[in-house]
Amino acid sequence: MFDPFGDYETAGYLQNLSCLKDPRQIKIQEHLHFTTNLPDAAAYLAKQDEITYRDFCAVHQILFSDFYPWAGRDRRQLGVAQLVSKGERIQFEEADQAQRAIEYALELGNDVGRIAARPGEVMGLFAWGHPFLDGNGRTMVVVHTELMARAKLMINWGASSKDAYLEALTREIESPRDHALDDYLKPLVEPLPRGYVWIDAIRSLPGLDGSLDDIGADVSYDAGDPEGARRYAQAQERRQYEIPETRVASRRPRAR
Repeated sequence: MFDPFGDYETAGYLQNLSCLKDPRQIKIQEHLHFTTNLPDAAAYLAKQDEITYRDFCAVHQILFSDFYPWAGRDRRQLGVAQLVSKGERIQFEEADQAQRAIEYALELGNDVGRIAARPGEVMGLFAWGHPFLDGNGRTMVVVHTELMARAKLMINWGASSKDAYLEALTREIESPRDHALDDYLKPLVEPLPRGYVWIDAIRSLPGLDGSLDDIGADVSYDAGDPEGARRYAQAQERRQYEIPETRVASRRPRAR
């Protein structure tokens, strides 16, 4: 059981406000709060001229604060789960660098030309950053969908296979230089129809009910844990992806 706070027995999974421990009940509640609060998250993003890390966190807070009291605060702010892995293959960015990964993804994503050309690169950086203890997948899909819409594009998730997407996402995290997620998503990219309401498509997207967790449970490691450090070092060696230390955020206008 993923228990970075160390209080699962008394506070339930990740200190959820209902103190739930049963995985099925937790998935149901997460999905309920997500679908209920999705319109508010979409309305919030629509008001932002440019999406920043603060907005990324705000979306998470809007979606999940009715269930998780820490929603909107990342792993670094919470001071837990410095390193996180999922299953046998996936290792995420360390907590102290997660914001930098998301900010770089947003810099690319706010550039309508770049996200049109490399939608998988942006999504992969979101996934690698993994700033929150839970709800990362839903948050990144919402933000990514808004960024695509600003480029007058959409991903036809109805033509997607959950298993194929998860494999491409895993390969993207492991070795972003191979552009596995770009190769998977590009054939699914379509022009955004006039008047299209993307939140309706997001609500029905396979996997956002929590079934994406089938690829394995999260495991957290403290900063000094040798096993976590080993896995992280191996992941960085495989990735060979340099995220710039400092970048000026893109100020390009939205597509009109």
